[in-house]
Amino acid sequence: MALITEENRRWWALGALSASLFMIMLDNTIVSVALPSIQADLDTSLSQLEWVINAYAMVFAVLLLTGGKLADYLGRRRIFITGLIVFTASSLACGLASSGGQLIGARAAQGVGAALMLPATLSIITATFPVKERGLAIGIWSGVSGVALAIGPLVGGLLSQHAGWEWIFFVNIPVGILGVFATLWLVRESRDTTADQRLDFPGLLTSGAGIFLITYGLTEANHYGWGSSRIILCFVGGALALALFVIVELRQRRPMFDLGLFRNTTFAGGNIGGMLMFMALFGQIFFSSIYLQAVLGYSAVQAGATFLVATGCVTFTAPISGILSDKIGARIPTTVGMVTYGIGMLGLSTMDASSTFWDLFPWLFIGGLGFGLIVPAITAAVMSSVPVDQGGVASGAMQAFRQLGGGLGVAIFGAIVASHVGDLPPGAPGYGLKFVGGYQDAMLLGAIVSFASAIAAVSLIRRHGAVAHDRPAEMGI
Repeated sequence: MALITEENRRWWALGALSASLFMIMLDNTIVSVALPSIQADLDTSLSQLEWVINAYAMVFAVLLLTGGKLADYLGRRRIFITGLIVFTASSLACGLASSGGQLIGARAAQGVGAALMLPATLSIITATFPVKERGLAIGIWSGVSGVALAIGPLVGGLLSQHAGWEWIFFVNIPVGILGVFATLWLVRESRDTTADQRLDFPGLLTSGAGIFLITYGLTEANHYGWGSSRIILCFVGGALALALFVIVELRQRRPMFDLGLFRNTTFAGGNIGGMLMFMALFGQIFFSSIYLQAVLGYSAVQAGATFLVATGCVTFTAPISGILSDKIGARIPTTVGMVTYGIGMLGLSTMDASSTFWDLFPWLFIGGLGFGLIVPAITAAVMSSVPVDQGGVASGAMQAFRQLGGGLGVAIFGAIVASHVGDLPPGAPGYGLKFVGGYQDAMLLGAIVSFASAIAAVSLIRRHGAVAHDRPAEMGI
């Protein structure tokens, strides 16, 4: 009997997509713990070091909506493979970089590849799986994403410590090459087959400009100051560009992004809730990592291993959330998950300079259980609230909201911590105690944000139906 049949091909395709997704999400967090090694080897300035992280995150966020639209228009498998090739080639360029500038440029190219790949993975899943199986498929997809985000610091620490920082990029190459061949073999092409479908260049330009300016403003706000003219101009310019995007889209006969989707409360609530939750998640991961190393004295590997507590819980609850979403809808698992994650954040807000691993353990455990419930259910709700033909651009919009939420979380949590720490550098006398005060306030804000997202979810998310959106997309080999 053949191992791969027409009946189970979609699950094999999900495996190929998930392996590639793992690379994308791993690169969000794997680089952070290798920064000291990179700085020493390439003799980079502190500003260049920051942009090793920011170049990837910013390009990724700016191009997500464009990547989703291109996937719908040109073919989801085609755009996914293009992004995978770009990501793999730029990973090689990162590992071979001999200067900070070269590494930053290669990281920006990685962001381009990731922005092409990520929306395509979700739209392929939506086009491939019927509604009755879609929640489970997205649950597996989300579990892989959560694991990659959480173990990034651990993998980065192990590789940079034992093999050299270059290997945090070189490990992507064999995975990327295998991913291209597996996708060609297992994934069937799908696209938006609407007769008058076309690319909306004004929409692409205005949305990209707006997201870029806001993302840049959030990234650099704590560096230049929230009241600086540069940051204010970024936010004002970003708001104007997005307002122009709305005007352009409302006047287009065939807009890039159908703004009418926001009249669907599930689509609107899922995106608002996702943005708030990723604001809490990114802020928590970023500053918990600093807390573990700068205050408790953990090594990079020990800090990464500590996050495995939450990772294991996400891996366990994500598929369960997908199954529940298929059976009872997304509202209950999403809301319960958000409240549970908020409780975990409340617990973290009580940690201090004398806390131990076992003080942290229950709150990381609870938070991991909660977050594993959230992402699959809320993703399934958003993707099932739009027609299959618009899956790519809807996925791109959803991921853009989440990336903006993550940037907002790091920026706002950073401002809170900075207000306590002031100009004290890490390691200076009194730094740990001052950081703890900021960390506690930041985690408390994260809890409030989590509870607010739960209110949005329970108020807006409705049971997604299996009639309007269960028709398969036009597909071909």
